Amino acid sequence: MKNFIDKLAYIHIVDNKILMTLSKGKSVWYIPGGKREENESDSEALMREAEEELSIKLLPESIKKYGVFEAQAHGHPEGTIVRMTCYTAQYNGTLTPASEIERLEFFPYSRKSESSFVDHLIFDDLKDKGLL
Repeated sequence: MKNFIDKLAYIHIVDNKILMTLSKGKSVWYIPGGKREENESDSEALMREAEEELSIKLLPESIKKYGVFEAQAHGHPEGTIVRMTCYTAQYNGTLTPASEIERLEFFPYSRKSESSFVDHLIFDDLKDKGLL
């Protein structure tokens, strides 16, 4: 039986590079986002995570679903699948690492290998669409 980890991700692209986060004590970079809390909608969770991790306020009316991706969860037992629902959005504020986030960087496609398995699928999809 497969075990699913349900997560949300915020895709932000500038100059064909995607915003990535490095959490304190981690060696793998992730697309920013996280898990929803009890009774949160996707938009509510995404807005909360963006504020907690990136110090920005997503504009609710600009949030658009990009897609859903599934892959083996990094650092979890075989068969643990992360299901990543991705969104794009505009925001107010200045991108600044906060909470458990140590660094923010914009990655070109060539740095895909530094990210988690599910992020590899997202990198490939963005590249196929000419966004990276």
